[in-house]
Amino acid sequence: MSTSERSDTVSAVTTPEELKYTAEHEWVRAAEGSTVRVGITDYAQGALGDIVFVSLPTVGTTVSPGQPLGEVESTKSVSDVFAPVAGTVHARNEVLESQPELLNSDPYGEGWIVEIEVGDLGVLDASAYQDLVDNT
Repeated sequence: MSTSERSDTVSAVTTPEELKYTAEHEWVRAAEGSTVRVGITDYAQGALGDIVFVSLPTVGTTVSPGQPLGEVESTKSVSDVFAPVAGTVHARNEVLESQPELLNSDPYGEGWIVEIEVGDLGVLDASAYQDLVDNT
């Protein structure tokens, strides 16, 4: 999410420690398996002001880190939402189409934007790691 102007009303923002963040103000939360849930931060929603429209990607869309995957329109501006990871859009928060204000009221909960299936994380599960150790 590109936020070129800082709102004077953004003072104390919530930053949950269990999440990961991008410099573009998106957050990432591990979901089930290799799926992550993505949204915009409390800082971003505060800087944008009242959100009135959200453009969501189609399920099945392949995304790369830093690639725009949707837009958020507020009473102040329109901003891109960027993919924080590579993968395929697995789910989108359809509720945002009729209730875009959820991004303002609950950015880390009901205001999530998409879930992305990240594919191969490049790490070994416990069994594969044990095989590696045993064969070394």
